[in-house]
Amino acid sequence: MCEDGNITVVFPEPRKVVLEEYPIPQIKRGEVLIKTRRTLISTGTELTILSGEFPPNSVWARLSKFPFIPGYSNIGEIVDVGEDVEKRWIGKKVATYRGGYHAQYIVSTPDNCCIVPEGILDDYATFFALARTAMNGVRKGKVWWGEKVAIYGLGILGQLTARFCHIAGARPIVCIDISDKRLKYLPNLPGIAGINPRKEESIGSIKKLTRNSLFDVVFEVTGNPDIISQELEILKPQGRFVVLSSPRGKTLFDFHDLCNWPSYIIIGAHNSSHPQVETPDDPWTEKRHTELFFDLTANGELDVESLITHRGSYKKAPELYKMLLEDRSQALGVILEW
Repeated sequence: MCEDGNITVVFPEPRKVVLEEYPIPQIKRGEVLIKTRRTLISTGTELTILSGEFPPNSVWARLSKFPFIPGYSNIGEIVDVGEDVEKRWIGKKVATYRGGYHAQYIVSTPDNCCIVPEGILDDYATFFALARTAMNGVRKGKVWWGEKVAIYGLGILGQLTARFCHIAGARPIVCIDISDKRLKYLPNLPGIAGINPRKEESIGSIKKLTRNSLFDVVFEVTGNPDIISQELEILKPQGRFVVLSSPRGKTLFDFHDLCNWPSYIIIGAHNSSHPQVETPDDPWTEKRHTELFFDLTANGELDVESLITHRGSYKKAPELYKMLLEDRSQALGVILEW
């Protein structure tokens, strides 16, 4: 591997991770060249693709063409610009909305970049992509002050969802996960509680926390299609069920008993549902949510340092992914240093 190459993380086939060297990309008119400083591994999307464990005719299968170059949480510095791009962009530290691969260099456009404010550490900034996804889910779920919220699944996305629901004023926020380690990463804030359903009778414990009432909003953030119907047991009639994860497979679902009769509102909240442009009715684009994430991080309202469990050189990417494939419940924020 030479110094002037572009080292890139690649999944050549399911369950295999390698580092490959490509030429440094050439920029065209209207583009910028970014030298990567940090990237964050998505322990949900990337691990699903790497595992190859998804139905053959699903959207997952369409998106997961091997060899696959992963990554979408890239923080880097603009080192060159093409024609029609102002020179002032050179030297700016930016987050890229799309195409933020695990690679030493990436190409983007100014419209696809958000400048990272001074004072925000690179490690913290890498959480922008998952943070905007969680923010979008909280907005789609119309979480409101004083509402009771339950969150199933405490990976990074679930952890961030709990924090944003708290900022939005929801109380209580009951977080459910079978990993004691993940439960320990919940912030010590009034109104947030954690439950391990393998160690305690979850329905009874939940009723104690909610004065025997059901939840206004339930978030699915496990990605496990087999437990989705169970999650609806604690949702009140006409409550909102937000699918914030990307479930890996089909769910057997009784639309009469689990939707029509209780009149549940089921909401899909994939990151792609962000509006493309700001409108008076919905100004919350990816850019606006990214800027809000940076503001909350800079002023101390949002702590992501506590969510970082692993840091390492990009050279350790194969072994870090191997560790995650074996047991990702032991990890949250896994950051590659470039």
